[in-house]
Amino acid sequence: MNPKVDAYIGRAKKWQEELMELRAIVLDCHLTEELKWGVPCYTDQGSNIVLLHVFKEYCAILFFKGALLNDADGVLVQQTENTQAARQIRFTSVDEVSKLKATVKAYIRQAIEVEKAGLHIDFKKTAEFTVPEEFQAKMDETPGLKAAFDALTPGRQRAYLLHFAAAKQSKTRVARVEKYTPNILSGKGLDD
Repeated sequence: MNPKVDAYIGRAKKWQEELMELRAIVLDCHLTEELKWGVPCYTDQGSNIVLLHVFKEYCAILFFKGALLNDADGVLVQQTENTQAARQIRFTSVDEVSKLKATVKAYIRQAIEVEKAGLHIDFKKTAEFTVPEEFQAKMDETPGLKAAFDALTPGRQRAYLLHFAAAKQSKTRVARVEKYTPNILSGKGLDD
């Protein structure tokens, strides 16, 4: 048990009991406990397998390559429509954690086997994401914007495309494109 994870759980204002129960289940699967990205993360031979995280409405165990798991029990949730690899099992009570203990362990074992087999997610390529027409128009009218966008890492490109496309109204998409054009021209990502 990692003392950093002890501290994380000790600071949790909500879901503390659920986290302790999930932690016990994961540790029973002989994974190494670490704190990554500020949350408990469990690895096998250096490869990320699962992590525990909390939200306002639930806590969850997230499987890094959950999309590759056989979800025979139908408990895995895709966090958002744009999440490609990770899947989570959500909990709102200690009873739920207890009831799904055997399932969680089976899914963890399956996730370890997926990692050992070297399986990978075929991520959607950046070119497969839709370029909102407002951003395309801005690239057409602004010298160097397309080249600057193309020079960004694929992850930064996807972040911008998803952020622009998420706006429901055209005027909001235009405002977002205007706001972030200087960042793109400077080679910066959405959160840089």
